[in-house]
Amino acid sequence: MRFTKMHGAGNDYVYVNAFEEQLPGDLAELSRRVADRHFGIGGDGLILICPSERADARMRMFNADGSEAEMCGNGVRCVAKYVYDHGIARKEELQIETGRGVLTLQVFPEQGKVERVRVNMGEPILKADEIPTTLPGEPPLKAPLEVGGKTLEVTCISMGNPHCITFVDEVTDDWVHGIGPQVERHPAFPKRVNAEFIQIVSPTEMIMRVWERGSGETLACGTGACASAVAAVLNGLTERTVLCHLPGGDLTLEWAESGEVYMTGPATEVFNGEFPLGSKSSLAD
Repeated sequence: MRFTKMHGAGNDYVYVNAFEEQLPGDLAELSRRVADRHFGIGGDGLILICPSERADARMRMFNADGSEAEMCGNGVRCVAKYVYDHGIARKEELQIETGRGVLTLQVFPEQGKVERVRVNMGEPILKADEIPTTLPGEPPLKAPLEVGGKTLEVTCISMGNPHCITFVDEVTDDWVHGIGPQVERHPAFPKRVNAEFIQIVSPTEMIMRVWERGSGETLACGTGACASAVAAVLNGLTERTVLCHLPGGDLTLEWAESGEVYMTGPATEVFNGEFPLGSKSSLAD
C-alpha cells in the first residue's frame, strides 16, 4: 500500500489515496498498525483520501487507537494539499467531504505546491446534547467538572467532534498528561472528548496543548484550536481573531460575525513510501 506522511503544525498522519489504493476491510486495525511509532510508520492516525459524490474528495480519519473520528482540522488541510499537489483537483478553492459535512478550503500554492490552507470550519455546535455532553448549558460555560480531585471550570464546544476547554494560568504536563486522560473518559462525555488546556497571553494570542481522544497528546489539533477560540470569546478572554501557539506550530483562527470559524495554517508533505499489507481486499466504502 502506497502512502504519504504529512503533518499540519506537527499533527501527523499517514495518508492513503483511496482513489488508487486497495485497502483491507479492517481499517481500525490498519490505523493501529501504521500509526505505531515503533513497529509501523508512526503518526497520530490514518487518513484516507476517498472519492466523493458531493465534493472533490472525501476524508475519513482514524485515530491511533483505531477509532474513527468525525473531523480533523489539521488533517483536512493536508487532504486539500494532497488533492491539489497530486492533481486530483487542481484548483485553489476545494470542497472536501468530512464527517462534519462538506467544507470549503482555500489553498495558497507557492511554485506549484501548497504551503498554507484556509478552512471554513463551519459554525460551532453549542447545544449540549449535540456536542455531546451531559453538563448543563447551551453551551456549557464555566461548568464545574470533578476530575482527579480538582473541580475544573470547563467550556464545551463541538466543531463536528467534541471538545472540553479549560483555561489555566500555565499549561503544564500535569494538566495535559495528568488531567487530560481523565477528562477524555469522564462520564459527562458519552462519546469521550478532546481535552484542551489554554493559557491566554493577550486578547489576540493564546497557548494551547491538547489531549486528543484516541491519540493522547498531539502537537496540534485544528478543531480543538477552533473550539478554544470560540470558548475564549464566549468567556470574554480574547477578540474574535486570535493567534494560537501549539507545540507543533501556529494557527490563525477567526470566529466571524456570520458564525463560521476560519482556520489558517500550514500543510506539509514529509515523505512517501510503501507499507506491506499482506492480503488486499476492496476499496474503503
